[in-house]
Amino acid sequence: MNRRRRTEILIEGSRHFAKELTKEIEQKYEIQILSEPRHALTMMKVRETAKRSLFYLGEVLVTETKVQVNGHIGIGIVAGHEEALSYELAVIDAAFEAALEETSYWPVLFEIEEQRIIKQRSQREQAILKTKVDFEMMNE
Repeated sequence: MNRRRRTEILIEGSRHFAKELTKEIEQKYEIQILSEPRHALTMMKVRETAKRSLFYLGEVLVTETKVQVNGHIGIGIVAGHEEALSYELAVIDAAFEAALEETSYWPVLFEIEEQRIIKQRSQREQAILKTKVDFEMMNE
C-alpha cells in the first residue's frame, strides 16, 4: 500500500483509527518531534479539463508535522487546523518508513477502514439520490 493511499484513508476515515495506530507506536518507541505541528499556506494545483493544463487555483491552509521514529522521518500534512491528525499522520508515516514490526499487519486494517469509508460514502450518495428531483418538459 503506497503512502498516498494510506494518507487518504487516514484523512477520510475515522479519527479513532489514526489515533489507535499512533498510540500503538507511542507505547513501544520513542518519537522525536522534529517540527511541531505548524500552519502554512500551500498552492493548490488543479488540472483544467478541456486543455488538460495545470494551473494554481489558490492557496490552502495546511497543518504540517515532522517526526522521527527509529531513525526514520515521517511527515504529516493535512488541510485546515488539524494539529492532532497531522501529528498522527507523521507518526504512522515514520512507522511505515522504518518498517516497524507493527506495520506488517496494518495493511489489513487499512483495507478494512477503506471498505468502511466506501460503504459510508455509498450510503451518503444513496441518501442524496433520494432527494433528486426529475424535471420533465411538458410539450403541448
